[in-house]
Amino acid sequence: MKDMEKAGIIIVDHGSRLAESNRMLEDAASIFAVRFAERYPIVEPAHMEIAEPSIASAFAKCVQRGASRVVVCPFFLGPGKHWTQDIPRLTAEAAGKHPHIKFHVAPTLGIDELILDLLDKRARHCLDHEYLCDQCRGTLRSGKET
Repeated sequence: MKDMEKAGIIIVDHGSRLAESNRMLEDAASIFAVRFAERYPIVEPAHMEIAEPSIASAFAKCVQRGASRVVVCPFFLGPGKHWTQDIPRLTAEAAGKHPHIKFHVAPTLGIDELILDLLDKRARHCLDHEYLCDQCRGTLRSGKET
């Protein structure tokens, strides 16, 4: 990245009616912002639909914070319709209000060694807790209703 250009990063998920799900993306964006503060001084969360902040409001906030370019990072595993159509369209609409700002939509998370390591971590957790961890105990996720 050129010294003169300041990048804004938008981490975007689908958006949900469940506040807990929306909060998870917002927490992930906050943690990302702290961890990579030197590299990315501007990080904003966004939800593609249903919840706020929207891609448009996150884009505007990046510009307000001094971004001269914006990278939209989908918090999606696969390259479905949201990545190929919806997110680029919503990003282009948001960028239309800021014609001097460059933007790009990054690839989805996809298959990556880190994703595979995370799957292993989740599976080991279930096995190590004999399928009855506090998070799933008493739910259908544990294979038992109570």
